[in-house]
Amino acid sequence: MKRITGDALDALSQAAAGRPRLRANWDIHAGATDPVQRFCNAIEPGSYIRPHRHGEAGKWELSIALKGRVVLVLFTPEGVLSERIVLSAGGPTFGIETAPGTWHSFAGLEPGSVLFELKPGPYDPAADKDFAAWAPSEGDPRCSLFEAWFRTGAIGSEPPSM
Repeated sequence: MKRITGDALDALSQAAAGRPRLRANWDIHAGATDPVQRFCNAIEPGSYIRPHRHGEAGKWELSIALKGRVVLVLFTPEGVLSERIVLSAGGPTFGIETAPGTWHSFAGLEPGSVLFELKPGPYDPAADKDFAAWAPSEGDPRCSLFEAWFRTGAIGSEPPSM
């Protein structure tokens, strides 16, 4: 039995804060071949998650805020910022299901933020995500500029120039 406790989430957040990517996952499922993938995802402010979509049919994603606040950011296929939805452990929106094929990313809004994520498996890292060509790869020097744009930019704005 795996218990999702406050102490476990605090430890996950501390691990995320100490990593260069400012993120840490704790898998609840047994492995990549599980038909249902479930995990806790700690996302610290400043973490860059490259905009992506889950293009495979039936690959939805459910995200629920367990601690703190995280914003789900939605984009058009061309990269125009179309919507921001704040997920907060204190509400009013606790979670959201993202439909297959939806271009999106997440940004941490406060330290110690943790999402519970649930999605169909199995997990194949080579096929799980289609990354946006209009956004830099992780590690690119422009990542912080992009993260700041999609976290705070005007709805309807285009991505920064590559």
